[in-house]
Amino acid sequence: MTTRVAIVGGTGKLGAVIRAVTEAEDGFEVVASLSSRDDLSAIGEADLVVDASTPAVSLEVVRAAIEHGVNVLVGTSGWSAERIALVRPLVAASGTGAVFVPNFSLGSVMGTALSAAAAPFFASIEIIEAHRETKIDSPSGTAVRTAELIAAARAGVGPVVAPHVDQRARGQQVASVPVHSLRRPGVVARQEVVLSGPGESLSIVHDTIDPALAYAPGIRLALAAARDARGVHVGLDSFLDIGIRIPDGQPAEPPMDDQVPGQVARVTES
Repeated sequence: MTTRVAIVGGTGKLGAVIRAVTEAEDGFEVVASLSSRDDLSAIGEADLVVDASTPAVSLEVVRAAIEHGVNVLVGTSGWSAERIALVRPLVAASGTGAVFVPNFSLGSVMGTALSAAAAPFFASIEIIEAHRETKIDSPSGTAVRTAELIAAARAGVGPVVAPHVDQRARGQQVASVPVHSLRRPGVVARQEVVLSGPGESLSIVHDTIDPALAYAPGIRLALAAARDARGVHVGLDSFLDIGIRIPDGQPAEPPMDDQVPGQVARVTES
């Protein structure tokens, strides 16, 4: 049976990648590709809505999908744990499914999981993320997800130690973790988590080089999962056995090697 897909934000960079993957995937058919400004009535003809719109529009897209009784896959950034909590009762009441994916890159998911696994052992943790200058929101959804999982992993030992947070140059605190966002040309997407302890530091770095290659495996996984989902799920790790314990207690977001195309995951220690 073919799953009819409506993509909101299908004219954007991420939307174009999602549309190409969906059109090439057996069992899926794109029946509507809307911009972030288009009327949303067409999503009622779909079996699955994929949201790749903008943070300002995304909540409206999710609500519209739920009201139409259609499952939704959200790739739009800006969905913190608190924001996801707003739609949980709506999803539960409608009997639909909502899957939130902060990052479709398997390497990024792995980097986030590694950071959360290491978090209880380092009191000082900061995140530096960089994206194209055209990305309109900050911090990135991936950075927010990483910070939330770091905080959950440290539930038994306390929040991250972050001095001088009253100074604007110290970044934005997300779940006690300072996050520093760069928006500049010459980069696609990059995240570095720096964990520091007495006499040592550990950096976990993920670089996206080619989004079309890096995101495709995760998009295929997410499409299949979102089609049949019930309730709210957050992160590709919800559907992957990555062999690393992800902390409990989120409504929220995974060894990478060169067999995953289009991206580089690197762990360095000094």
